[in-house]
Amino acid sequence: MSASSISFYILSAFILLSGLLAVTAKKIFRSAIWLLFCLIGIAGLYFQMQMEFIAAVQIIVYVGGIVVLIIFSIFLTQKSGLEMPKPSFLRMFISFIAVTLGFIFTYSLIHKYGFKTVSSSPIEMSVSNIGSQMLSTTEHGYVLPFEVVSVLLLAAMIGCIVIAIKIKPEDK
Repeated sequence: MSASSISFYILSAFILLSGLLAVTAKKIFRSAIWLLFCLIGIAGLYFQMQMEFIAAVQIIVYVGGIVVLIIFSIFLTQKSGLEMPKPSFLRMFISFIAVTLGFIFTYSLIHKYGFKTVSSSPIEMSVSNIGSQMLSTTEHGYVLPFEVVSVLLLAAMIGCIVIAIKIKPEDK
């Protein structure tokens, strides 16, 4: 077993553990911190695949943008230190069924797809090449994904505002 395989398994275990802890944490702030660690681990996988630009975008957009917005909105709420309500058994059962069906669907798609090796020359990784592809509207341009990321950040900001809205306590 090579060192890259060992580091891949360590990163994968870290991502899976932090993702599981993000979903099962009792406090919302701890859940956001575990999400932060999970996204940093995914950026580590991109670095291992020698895709430095995508790893940097992962860190800037998701870790630096969305998770920070979520954490700020948690701090702005009145109940940031309280535990989250425990989900009902029906909700847990439906979630388990949905995750199982999603896993089966994903596995069947991967199993049916024939992965072919491509023997093309590697892409030149220069700043000018990345910049021209980011602004290009051709087949290999990235204007549409760039705009989708901006809509994603807008949706994250709206979600954070919804979380941060202070609810007046009910008068008894």
